[in-house]
Amino acid sequence: MSASPPRPRPLNAHHHRGVALMLVSAAAFTANILLIRALGQFHAVNVWLISSARFIVGLAIIYALYRREFAPRHLFIKPKLIGRGLIGGLGVYGTYLTVVELGAGRAILIGNTYVVFAALMAAVWLGEKLRPAFAVGAVITLAGLALLTNVFAPGVHPGVYELVAVGVALASAYVVVTIRQLHHTEHTSTIFGAQCVYGLLICAIPAALHPESIPPVGWAILLLASITAGIGQITMTRAFRDLPAGEGSFWQMLVPPGVALGGWLFFAEHFSPAEFAGAALILVGTAWSAIRR
Repeated sequence: MSASPPRPRPLNAHHHRGVALMLVSAAAFTANILLIRALGQFHAVNVWLISSARFIVGLAIIYALYRREFAPRHLFIKPKLIGRGLIGGLGVYGTYLTVVELGAGRAILIGNTYVVFAALMAAVWLGEKLRPAFAVGAVITLAGLALLTNVFAPGVHPGVYELVAVGVALASAYVVVTIRQLHHTEHTSTIFGAQCVYGLLICAIPAALHPESIPPVGWAILLLASITAGIGQITMTRAFRDLPAGEGSFWQMLVPPGVALGGWLFFAEHFSPAEFAGAALILVGTAWSAIRR
């Protein structure tokens, strides 16, 4: 009696789970940015406080779901976790600062150029191969960035917050690649916890030094925004265990058009023709880079 042939094994048994988690993450991050934008509509926004609230809620989520797996001691002895925490914490603050100052759509579109930077970093640090076609997407993305930030506009130059947004993109690229490296040795909760702990160390004191009176509705929006951020971050971190950096970044590209659409619908944000062309080029270029790398 002959044995039945083995069933073919899928190329990646966890790929579908990674994609599903990344879609949840993209939806949560979109909601988070629009909620922060809404908070700024009726009250002066303390970005230090918003960032601190996100980190506190993130730690609460970790202790609620991953108390046994979380290894807080590693956060202070592992250099990559320290770097992930410091750069990630500064990136969160920079993201919220640019959302408030530039508008949700513009800030997130500029930040989305991290896809190109992450691919370059992954090639150097992780040995992930880049196809020649990737260069086409990178050039398209950078051209879009130049248009969106008015580099070519006569008499107009990128402002400080546009430069901060580019810095956020570089920070995000570093975080994405570092997460991929850390997944070989650390649990998702510890990787996420690094951002929460070091982000709180960065933002808590400035938040306390600049207290503001926030109405109950504002606190409710802030809490909801922090919860969506926590969900987005932990699902994204877990998804990168199952997905390559390029593919994970590709699914995160759903966030910029969602935020831009929400900014237009709810907050009357708009782009000039040149800026709109730049936004379109960024989306096309980053999508091409992620797919063709």
